[in-house]
Amino acid sequence: MEISASGRLEVRITAADVGKRVSVRRMIDDGDTGGKFTDTVGVLTSWDNGVLLITRRTGESVRIAESSLVAGKVVPSAPARRRGPAASYEELARVAARAWRPVESERLGAWELRAAGGFTRRANSALPLGDPGVLLDQALTRVRDWYAARGLPAYIQTATGAEGTQELLCAELEARDWAREVTAELWTGALAPIGDREAPGVLLSRTADEAWLGRYQRKGLSDVALKVLGSGPSVWFATVPGAQGAAPAAIGRCVVDGRWAGFAAVEVDPAHRRKGLATAVMAALARRALDEGASAAWLQVEADNTGARELYAGMGFGAHHAYHHYRAPRTQKVSGDDRYRST
Repeated sequence: MEISASGRLEVRITAADVGKRVSVRRMIDDGDTGGKFTDTVGVLTSWDNGVLLITRRTGESVRIAESSLVAGKVVPSAPARRRGPAASYEELARVAARAWRPVESERLGAWELRAAGGFTRRANSALPLGDPGVLLDQALTRVRDWYAARGLPAYIQTATGAEGTQELLCAELEARDWAREVTAELWTGALAPIGDREAPGVLLSRTADEAWLGRYQRKGLSDVALKVLGSGPSVWFATVPGAQGAAPAAIGRCVVDGRWAGFAAVEVDPAHRRKGLATAVMAALARRALDEGASAAWLQVEADNTGARELYAGMGFGAHHAYHHYRAPRTQKVSGDDRYRST
């Protein structure tokens, strides 16, 4: 907290600091002692009518009465140290997008509208990396119309928690009643230590064959879904065979893109869990990615997937940023103060 030369706490932020990362301390009534201090760190996304809105790294929005503030200051836009390879949000967002390509896309300024027959939100959402070239309400109308023409719900994928992420856009979407349906995290890690692990019995292929698809959690895949699975600069599928005639004991997918290897669809038969098969799948894929010149790894994991998070943390991965999918409301709500323009 900001402390003056006299030793007193001071509030050194104003409404002019909207869009910056801040740390604030406020007094809250806990009902027992009469009050206590609590701290909040995040991006200041608005300061209107005596209320501050701060978006935390996870995407959670916190409303704070101006009258409760006892201290506040602007802090660096992202933590100085992160676990895993150095990378910007935009670099990772573009790499992740290339690893899961839609079958149809269109530009809206610097935004990309993506569709793949409804197979996964990642391939059926707008990716707002930059300025849409129009005011936000106009951009949102274009997004809604584009997806409606394809019989799909309108989604926008955003991110929070790293330098260059979209806390301001998240706040604007929530003000317009867009619903955040899914939150997950993108994690990064070094690739070589993964490739050093044992990988017995893992088979690699350029295509997802019937056996691989038999283990994949999404059943009855359409031709469009198969195209998405096979998309990316250099795609590899891993399989640990099961018993005779049975679905594989484990599978995985990896997309190699320059220095990055992206892991996905790592799934293990429940009867074969806790045997190191997920690690073996990732190790085999990591070795192939290393052979192709990659040195860094990324993957996406949901916040409530405790088992996967423990596995990936043990392999050296750590969270880089959170990402979210916002779904359009049934009716369009237009803001009278359309201040958002992406930078």
